[in-house]
Amino acid sequence: MDKAEILKSIESLAQKNVNGMYLNDFLLTWDKSEDEIAATLQTAEILRALRQNNVSSRVFETGLAISIFRDQSTRTRFSFASACNLLGLAIQELDEEKSQVAHGETVRETANMISFLTEVIGIRDDIYIGEGHTHMQEVARAVSQGHQEGVLPQRPTLVNLQCDIDHPTQTMSDALHLINVFGGIEKLKGKKIAMAWAYSPSYGKPLSVPQGIIGLMTRYGMDVVLAHPDGYSLMPEVLEIAQKNSGQSGGSFSQVTRMAEAFEDADIVYPKSWAPFSVMQERTRLLQDGDRKGLQALEKRCLEINKNHIDWECTEMLMKSTRQGQALYMHCLPADISGVSCQSGEVEASVFERYRIPQYNQAGYKPYIIAAMIFLSKFEKPAEKLSELLHNTKPRVHK
Repeated sequence: MDKAEILKSIESLAQKNVNGMYLNDFLLTWDKSEDEIAATLQTAEILRALRQNNVSSRVFETGLAISIFRDQSTRTRFSFASACNLLGLAIQELDEEKSQVAHGETVRETANMISFLTEVIGIRDDIYIGEGHTHMQEVARAVSQGHQEGVLPQRPTLVNLQCDIDHPTQTMSDALHLINVFGGIEKLKGKKIAMAWAYSPSYGKPLSVPQGIIGLMTRYGMDVVLAHPDGYSLMPEVLEIAQKNSGQSGGSFSQVTRMAEAFEDADIVYPKSWAPFSVMQERTRLLQDGDRKGLQALEKRCLEINKNHIDWECTEMLMKSTRQGQALYMHCLPADISGVSCQSGEVEASVFERYRIPQYNQAGYKPYIIAAMIFLSKFEKPAEKLSELLHNTKPRVHK
């Protein structure tokens, strides 16, 4: 995208209604309007194009970005840091074990104490079903109260870096990847995407990626097929959202219990392991009770159940059954690669390797998606601010 194309995209962005994003958080994709989702994707592309054209997008001279990771992370952790740096913010990670949280400090107090000069707080909290999204809402209320009471000079924006329900930074990166692969958001209509459970030699993987995929891709008129063995269902409320979205977009949403059925004539396949909703509920209760023996027994039981479905693997044979045998393989990474990272896993090594570069490209959109979420929250007229950046043409790198 050259500078003339960037300007045209900015003019298009100006026509979208994003008033509801200003000074607001980004927690769930299905809480955002069609214009707001489209604006986030478009702003991400503009920010990416500015960087490619060596134009600085540092809109902050000072300010802090706080990240809170309650689960392990590579891509999202570094994507958040990259996004905040792209906009000019300094980054600080809150390690709760090294803070007063470990001594019983309340959420309200911690949220205010870290937010005096903070512009954005990114949180990953996906371990406890029924807790992650609730925790983010509690932090949001705390900083709102702090700002209203005059404690905080500004209210930090909250960005969901993955919760128990949704993973918006991942799924919107996935959407931007599809838009670029297929040549436009309108080209996604009618495309079949198979969101399929796949075997993993581990248990307890969050539901938020498959739920995020069916919650977002059903908005584009796609034929979304959710495939999983009996007992590996997702949250009922998210299934309802997917069904509603598909009806409104002119697409379809269906569930099947055979991986082969989901892959047949698919344009995109997304084989990814997750734990059954019922298991995640039981796991949460055991974690909260500190029941180590119960957790060990649950893990052992679930791994044995998983072994009953070891054939749920993305193989070369299954890929041949997709649309002309050329479906796009996707994964949020890291994938369980058979014969590489594990003996038997989600995907055959040859399939993964063939799509390795596209997967890396898929992950590469995430910093821009996160930056866009922050940008749209911080500027009441984002198109005007982007135009200002483009016309000032301050170089990102002084050559």
